[in-house]
Amino acid sequence: MASDQDTVRVLRAIFNDMPRAPQGLTGEQTVSWIRDTLRSYAGGEMAYMIENITRNAMLDIVLRLREDGYLKDDAAFENTLGQLATPAGRQTFMDWCIQAQKSVDATARLLNRAKRSVTEPAPAFAPSLSDVRRFVAGEPSGPGPLFHEYVAREDVQGVGVFEQAPERVHEFDWGFVVEEPAAWHVYLPQAWRQGTVAYFERFLLAWYQEAGTGMDAPPEGGNLPEGLMVEPGIGSFSCLTLIAPPEAVSPALRRWLGEVFIAQMLPTMAGRALDDDYDFPLGLPAVF
Repeated sequence: MASDQDTVRVLRAIFNDMPRAPQGLTGEQTVSWIRDTLRSYAGGEMAYMIENITRNAMLDIVLRLREDGYLKDDAAFENTLGQLATPAGRQTFMDWCIQAQKSVDATARLLNRAKRSVTEPAPAFAPSLSDVRRFVAGEPSGPGPLFHEYVAREDVQGVGVFEQAPERVHEFDWGFVVEEPAAWHVYLPQAWRQGTVAYFERFLLAWYQEAGTGMDAPPEGGNLPEGLMVEPGIGSFSCLTLIAPPEAVSPALRRWLGEVFIAQMLPTMAGRALDDDYDFPLGLPAVF
């Protein structure tokens, strides 16, 4: 394992220019400082959260390479610390990591194709009719065991998701949906237990495929409601976020979300997105 000294040096290099709370603040003052910092950060709260997630991922990568990769060499480690101390150096390092991961993923996909037949993953779950009816009726269940498991996670607390409990939580056997005015955030335990960040892209690709964006027609009765938009779950640290114009929110939209999206589309989407061996077809829109 990387030594404590190595860990501290990497932390200092990566986070040297991030805002730090002054010493001696009370709990209330600390909360106020955090809020002010998020508001004043270049790009706002979303940019701050994304930057923290990125830098924490970088920390994990560097420490792993220090343990059993090329950074076991002290000279290479020193050079990398210097690189990580500057914005340009961090960007160069992350670009290298992304390209290396793409090469690894491409190789893995080729090997998987050689070993297995092409099969369609089974739906990840089967929503119960009573749960769908409850959602369509607009009757949130409130936070349950899956919600509490999610908010107790260290990575979730690190990005500040649900510091205040949401008002409308629809919890099911397969996960939960947090409802805001004109927005719905989807959370699945298989995703957060294996690392939420890894599934932002896969769930968006699964949506494009299932919704027929540039592909085949959507499921029967699944013509998309006018104005409905889908975004990766970066802001809410979820699998996927559906957003509608406020004027479009209606009983018909809620019925579509329950009877078409949750009951028909989401199980198939989750089956594909959560199967790391599943390759999405060519021709889908670019995600990032």
